[in-house]
Amino acid sequence: MIVFVVLSLLMIGSALFTVTAKKPVYSVVGLLLNFIALAVTYLTLHAEFLAVIQIVVYSGAILILFVFVIALLSSGTKPFEPGPNRMPRALVPAAIFGLVGFAAIVVAISKTVFVPATIAGRTGEANVFGSVADFGTALFTTNLLPFEVTAFVLMVAIIGVVLLAGDEGPGRRAPKRIAREPISPPRERIAP
Repeated sequence: MIVFVVLSLLMIGSALFTVTAKKPVYSVVGLLLNFIALAVTYLTLHAEFLAVIQIVVYSGAILILFVFVIALLSSGTKPFEPGPNRMPRALVPAAIFGLVGFAAIVVAISKTVFVPATIAGRTGEANVFGSVADFGTALFTTNLLPFEVTAFVLMVAIIGVVLLAGDEGPGRRAPKRIAREPISPPRERIAP
């Protein structure tokens, strides 16, 4: 119980540091600490597969993606000028979108037949809650569409960052090129 309390306090503290850090790179470090504490929490719950996936996927791939996005967005640019406050106009569409999404979730849950999972058993055995086989079956059969949509959204985000951070684009001028002096043709060698 003491380990759980320490890990939960560490996760809450690192999450607060992530959203309050002044520099984005410090936020990534805070998020890394949060992911590591969550992986240790999975280990205390005997979910070794989830702990390894937490480290490999989130701490490895997602945080590296965040670092690249930060590097691309902040390379050679001046700070952005704050624009007009658009939050009051976005509140009503966001509330409508949230309510429609919540209603869709309630309808989907009401039509779903729940099959209780077998919880008893050793970690890693088939048909045990949290086993690798059940996780793979759920990910690549039942939840294949959300998995693929998430991959597509990440790809679109990466392309958007590359387009935003590119040197040339609509509204940006190409850098001036230094004019070189024309190279004179080589002289003929004079025989002695």
